[in-house]
Amino acid sequence: QVQLVESGGGLVQAEVSLRLSCAASGGTFSTLAMGWFRQAPGKDREFVAAVNWSGGTVAYLDSLKGRFTISRDNAKSTVYLQMNRLKPEDTAVYYCASSPLRFGGPTPTAYDSWGHGTQVTVSS
Repeated sequence: QVQLVESGGGLVQAEVSLRLSCAASGGTFSTLAMGWFRQAPGKDREFVAAVNWSGGTVAYLDSLKGRFTISRDNAKSTVYLQMNRLKPEDTAVYYCASSPLRFGGPTPTAYDSWGHGTQVTVSS
């Protein structure tokens, strides 16, 4: 079973940047597809970004394209989410997830391991 631990969240003002990290252990990270999801208070969990095992294929929620970037470092067993020009509506708990598929994409059921999440709060 893969264990995932997110870090890098916090309370920030609008328009600043944050980089989230998700460290994986217990599996062969380089064979896993990875994804980031988020859940705001009172809302369903929402797809944010996904990356395939090599980093060569990525996908984003349309509204986040150009502001968020997903990347991975297989040597460090870590996936990152660079978030730029943050907005109050980005406030949520951010979760990373791993998938045994070549590419998990936006569907939560494609992922079988989840971290506990890291809180991101953006003030206006």
